[in-house]
Amino acid sequence: MRTVALTFAVSMILAGPGCQSLGITPPSNQLLPETKAIRESAPPTPAIPRELAKSLQGPYVVEPGDTLSVQPVAIDSPLRLPSDQTIFADGTIDLGTYGRPVVAGKTLAEIEPEINKLISTRDKSKGPNAVTVRLVARNSKVYYVLGEVNAPGMFPVVGSETVLDAIVKAGGVTKRAGEQDIVLSRPTEPDGCRVVYPVCYTNIVQLGDTTTNYQIQPGDRIYVPGRGLLEGIFQGRRCKSGVCKKPQVGCWGMGGGAGGCSTCPGGMPGMTPLPTIPTVSSLPTIPTIPGL
Repeated sequence: MRTVALTFAVSMILAGPGCQSLGITPPSNQLLPETKAIRESAPPTPAIPRELAKSLQGPYVVEPGDTLSVQPVAIDSPLRLPSDQTIFADGTIDLGTYGRPVVAGKTLAEIEPEINKLISTRDKSKGPNAVTVRLVARNSKVYYVLGEVNAPGMFPVVGSETVLDAIVKAGGVTKRAGEQDIVLSRPTEPDGCRVVYPVCYTNIVQLGDTTTNYQIQPGDRIYVPGRGLLEGIFQGRRCKSGVCKKPQVGCWGMGGGAGGCSTCPGGMPGMTPLPTIPTVSSLPTIPTIPGL
């Protein structure tokens, strides 16, 4: 009778609505087997920009959706143009009587002289430097944060954000997130090799480990997979990638070696060395009094 009751209880748990939350069924956001394989094969420290080693982006190439500002250089210029120019899907902007030049796929350094040449050709009274062109809205360069985050979506690339910045902007991870299984995927050609980097979220936020806090590039996809309750209970036994399993050493450990670093990079601000405690052998010998 007891066996029948136990079997019934287990079946009710498995069939109930809370089955997935208990981790008995697969999580709602899973990594593909191919994604796991590529993630585990990534080098321990890929040579790409990250939090403490960011790189400057190249000249911005405008695309449809970006907005330009075309203004006369001289404040008292009689030249009148629509100021804010959103680049159309065909790559052009509307300059009124001066036409619709194609600007998509070009940098500001290329666009400005072309527009000035167009204006001076149509109107001889305008000099070669009649207008200045600025970028006022960058909407074409984006990245994506998907999966177990509170506000998944598409976000514009500013140029300096990292994986942590992206996840925070997406509202942070949910309670069901597999925090050590997050991946960063870079866009690749249809027949090219796939690029998937492991992201050790817990190491980033709790240990300040910048190894996997990569700098975001346009088109990046950050995917936060889900995990179940059983996976959380036995998380310490799970097989992680080499990057996430890397031993962490505190700078203020007892000396060098396994207990800590011999020196801290840049020193620990606000800390002074502790005074040396004298040992018993270094204490002065107490003289004896004769006759006592």
